[in-house]
Formats: sequence, structure tokens, C-alpha cells
Amino acid sequence: MEIKRNEATLNRPMGDRVIDAPYVFTDIPTFIRQLKDEEAWEKNDRNGITVFKTNHLAIVVTVLHKGAILSENEIDGLVSIQVLEGKVKVTTADGDFDLREMQLVNLHHCQQHSIEALKDSALLITNCSVPAIN
Repeated sequence: MEIKRNEATLNRPMGDRVIDAPYVFTDIPTFIRQLKDEEAWEKNDRNGITVFKTNHLAIVVTVLHKGAILSENEIDGLVSIQVLEGKVKVTTADGDFDLREMQLVNLHHCQQHSIEALKDSALLITNCSVPAIN
């Protein structure tokens, strides 16, 4: 298996890290602290980092300031949104609901949704692009 790395950038000079290998350890609290320490968190209403990525699976840690909105998302795959810190409102075609710390919602393919941070929040978002088997 080829080990894949995410390269450092000007915004994240210490960003060189493994994102795909036979195993990838993820220290979520450390990534949350890193995201909140970066300039992007001070300048924008959100910041995020991909912690694992293959052809069919991506896992992202995202931090949102209160009031930030990830609007009208529609992912061609399954998605899981877990609140690690804070509280968010998820809006779907079937209505709105709040998610608190340690709660998650799973959405099937192409389910349009929006996420609004009701408090400063940290999310773990997992996207699986392999078609679902019915």
C-alpha cells in the first residue's frame, strides 16, 4: 500500500502528515486545538482539516464559530456528522433538529442539508462515497 501524505502549505506550514496508510492514528483533541490556534480560525467563521482520506472515504475535523453556516450541502455518498463540542442545527428537507455534544446524524446519498453552529462547535464529518447497497 502506498502511504499518502498531505503536504504543508503557507497557511499550515506544519501540515505535512499521513492521511492514508495501513493505519492512521488521529488525536482529535490535538487537531481541534490546532484548528483553533490557526490564523484561519481568527479570520473566518470556520476551519477544518482532513485527517483521513482514501478514494472512497474522507474524515474531516471542522470547527465552526457560533453563527457559521455550511449551507445547502449535498454529498454524493453517505455522510455522518458528529458533534464533538458545542451545538449545531441541521436542516434537511424533512425539517430542522439540534445536535448536541456526542450526538450524530447519518445521511444517505444526495440528502441536501445545512449545518448552523448555535455555539462555537467542533464536528467530525465522515463522507463515504461508495454507493449504498439496497
